[in-house]
Amino acid sequence: MDPLDRIDDIIALVEAARSVPMSRNCMVDRGELIGALDQLRAELPGELRRAAALLEERDKILDAGRREADRIIHEGEQEHARLVSVNEITVSSEHEGSRIVGEARAEAQRLREEVDEYVDTALGNFEQFLTRALASIERGRDKMHALREIGSFVPGDDDRPLPF
Repeated sequence: MDPLDRIDDIIALVEAARSVPMSRNCMVDRGELIGALDQLRAELPGELRRAAALLEERDKILDAGRREADRIIHEGEQEHARLVSVNEITVSSEHEGSRIVGEARAEAQRLREEVDEYVDTALGNFEQFLTRALASIERGRDKMHALREIGSFVPGDDDRPLPF
């Protein structure tokens, strides 16, 4: 029987006891009341031990739950820190990569401009050389035609070799 039911029985026993006239006292069978209290005393330690064990088990479960929650929170914070670190590295790498690509493009453009300037200068020099050579060839041909028209070709002192 449940100890609370046993207490209810004892209360009912006292309430059902005969009243002593002109007082608040009552007459209770001493043996019956002592027997009920002995049964209650016998049942209470087991129930108290069970209740204490349940409370202890509950506290252990709560502590284990708190430790697990703390562990999960700690792991979550570590993972968050790792992901933030990885993200920072990724962003930093992307910025560094963009910077390097920008510098490489600028250097390539500078080199292209230098090469274009060099080729233009070289072609200009070659053009001047060819223009002088063509002028010299044209003068030589004109001289040859003129000599043919007068009849003979006689080399003179003022003939200079062609510049090429």
